[in-house]
Amino acid sequence: MLSLARGHLYYKPAPPEALEVKIKHRLDELYTDAPFLGSRKIVPILAAENLAVGRHTIRRYRAAMGLETLYPKPKPSQPGNGPEHRIYPYLLRNLHIERPNQVWGVDITYIRMAGNWMYLVAFLDWYSRYVVAWEISESLELPFVLACSQTALGKTVPEILNSDQGSHFTSERFTRCFLAAGAKVSMDGRGRFADNIFTERLWRSVKYEEVYLNEYACPREVRQGLNRYLSFYNERRPHQALDYATPAQIYYAKPPEPGRELGR
Repeated sequence: MLSLARGHLYYKPAPPEALEVKIKHRLDELYTDAPFLGSRKIVPILAAENLAVGRHTIRRYRAAMGLETLYPKPKPSQPGNGPEHRIYPYLLRNLHIERPNQVWGVDITYIRMAGNWMYLVAFLDWYSRYVVAWEISESLELPFVLACSQTALGKTVPEILNSDQGSHFTSERFTRCFLAAGAKVSMDGRGRFADNIFTERLWRSVKYEEVYLNEYACPREVRQGLNRYLSFYNERRPHQALDYATPAQIYYAKPPEPGRELGR
């Protein structure tokens, strides 16, 4: 009566094949170690590990994982289509970051499970390295990024929010949240991971100190593990660039005396 096919009503998504999961996990490790490696160089690396996979498959998997080879591009492509995806200028060049909530960075990374994967988004205060808010999702759809944005803005508003030019962050629904709250929006140059280096370093810490040491079996274990680690990262993990203070100690402390510069 409703002209609906039975296949649409009773369809259950098929889980990914074990080989696909294995290859994607290895691509994630390679990207964490060397984000500048392209598909041409990855093919022989995987072949040496008995993972015979072609360039096109690697590129397709990396695109689905949200991974992009980091290198200067003479003709950058637009990350989103239509006027709702606007590129904002990079505002941090020669900027002296000297207080909490002056600059936040936001990014998304791939989190592996035993037979699948999830995605993690986080807002990081660049001055203190404090993780202001984070969220996980089983897909790269926009709602989990918007939910994390609302959690972060529920605490305070940054002066500047910096991101890459990914479609999530160029989305008008995303930028509107911060512009309406009074923040300025800044975006990295296309393919310039060094413009968001603090968040990239956070991902390395998360993966080498938590994710790669565990074999998460389900989303609940992912959330529990990340909650445990990010609480440790914020509250108890000494940070060399902060003179071995913790991010929370710096984030919630009084403004520093003029002239103090953070190490990199």
